Amino acid sequence: MLILDSPSTDPYFNSAAEEYLLKETDEDFTFIYVNAPSIIIGKHQNAYAEINLTYILENGIPVVRRISGGGTVGHDPGNVNFSFIMNGKEGQLVNFREYATPVLNFLQNLMIRAEFGSRNEILVEGKKISGNAEHVYRKRVLHHGTLLFSSDLFALEDALRTEHGKYQDRAVQSIRSTVANILD
Repeated sequence: MLILDSPSTDPYFNSAAEEYLLKETDEDFTFIYVNAPSIIIGKHQNAYAEINLTYILENGIPVVRRISGGGTVGHDPGNVNFSFIMNGKEGQLVNFREYATPVLNFLQNLMIRAEFGSRNEILVEGKKISGNAEHVYRKRVLHHGTLLFSSDLFALEDALRTEHGKYQDRAVQSIRSTVANILD
């Protein structure tokens, strides 16, 4: 397995790099990156129903759609993102717990009481510190997640504050969670 640490904080570049590594290579990768402030939207979501458009525009925050499902997340320099891009057997590629286990073990070795949640997230004391999503391409899987280390949770809340029920559509809506930083 190759471990790549992206020198870029551009959310468009890092999202494209994940997709390139998944679709254009055949090696296993761990890809680690930190993005500048940005909002990352799941492939099945209505972006307008997920974000506070006024806040996003006033603050020049890019909104990037990823190839995986899952909910909308905020990235900033206090958020470490990880991806596992792996080969596997058809029918056995989607396994959130398997890919979250190395991250859980790492956190637990740091004496952080992290646990795997019922919605494929990582929790500490019932608060979400990591969201995870997956995308399968042929016989490869992209499993990626966030780690809220020292994110600006107030800015995240402002960027994702929406008017519930404003949009009527068939898009998947994010399930809001109480989040926390690992540093806390």
